[in-house]
Amino acid sequence: MFIRALTLCLLSISTLSAADWPQHLGPQRTGHSAETDLLSTWPADGLKSAWKVSGGVGMSGIAVKELLAVTLIQKAGKQFAIGLDTTTGKTKWETAIATEYTNAMGNGPRAFPALAAGKAFVFSGQGILASVALDSGKLNWKHDTIKEHRGKVADYGMACSPLVVGNSVIITTGHENGVAIAAYAVDGGELQWQTNFSDSIGYSCPAYLKVCGENQLVVFTGTHLRGLSTLGESLWAYEYETPYDCNIVTPQLIDGDIFISSGEDHGAVRLKVTKSGNDYSIAEVWASQGRTSIMRNEWQTSILSNGFLYGFDNIGGAGPITNLHCIDAKTGQPAWKMPRFGKGNAIAADGKLFISMMDGNVVIAKLKQDEYQELGRQKVTRGTRQAPTLSNGLLLLRDDESIYAIDVSGK
Repeated sequence: MFIRALTLCLLSISTLSAADWPQHLGPQRTGHSAETDLLSTWPADGLKSAWKVSGGVGMSGIAVKELLAVTLIQKAGKQFAIGLDTTTGKTKWETAIATEYTNAMGNGPRAFPALAAGKAFVFSGQGILASVALDSGKLNWKHDTIKEHRGKVADYGMACSPLVVGNSVIITTGHENGVAIAAYAVDGGELQWQTNFSDSIGYSCPAYLKVCGENQLVVFTGTHLRGLSTLGESLWAYEYETPYDCNIVTPQLIDGDIFISSGEDHGAVRLKVTKSGNDYSIAEVWASQGRTSIMRNEWQTSILSNGFLYGFDNIGGAGPITNLHCIDAKTGQPAWKMPRFGKGNAIAADGKLFISMMDGNVVIAKLKQDEYQELGRQKVTRGTRQAPTLSNGLLLLRDDESIYAIDVSGK
């Protein structure tokens, strides 16, 4: 067991450059990029476009490894994984992985690709997991996870972004009795293990976190936060039911504790998980729940920086009013609020927040805990839910028509 655990840890360390953004929420799944020397003042003539190319419908983000950008789009009745040259935007390959997916809350694929071991792991709107070669776009293998586990598609589509840990690709998918956490082999796609719960599926992405000094899989289902071993053994659970099963954000670590938040007027909580012998216990460090909560992340994972959480607080049940909040992660107390900021999604780099908005604006603001300080904003896309991706000074974004590269290098 020790040797296997050590191997998993070593295999999960990829040879990444600061310019890589290989998975949902970036290199460490925290929303942070290590890139520096990005623009510090707003250009007098506005942000410059490096390139813009046609794309397709969908809500999948853009993953990058070694100057190759990968995302999922829907067009001509199919869902495709596509690979683009990040310097030019030129399409290098395009691979069909599933038929089209339609949903009243938006058509097309939802999940962010994961790039590892020379492969792109992608998850379609109806739950097809596929592996595609990064160099050629060749389809290595695919599984209809819903059919194989005899489950059903989540009400608003399958949104789990695959997590690669060692030789395992881990997803949450539908099972006949609720939700399945499943691991597939990176190379051959064989099912390695599955753990079933009666929970609803939810829309969150698994995290690989150090909890109680152990590397664990932390999964936010539609009704629970759960800890599992890397072999799929259930370790602990914390009930967290949200209207419409809309638990969407990715769990984040705060000094060894776990932070989760949900919209639909639910709220946020910081949890401490402790272990005594083989037993785990869970305690709330602080909680802010209900209509007066200070952080109700709808589908955007908050960014932790220097002990403060920066995130979108949505008022009401998927309502139109969204504030931008900064809160003290230690106490849960507010630091500042930008009321009616609007719906968006953010990443962090070089002491700044890079925000893509549903109204199409790109906003850049300083990461400051004492006040909100905006550098500027500019209309770029037709509107998007995806957080931007940062690679080699380029901010990559997409909407239902196009894929964009915006220069934020500061050069």
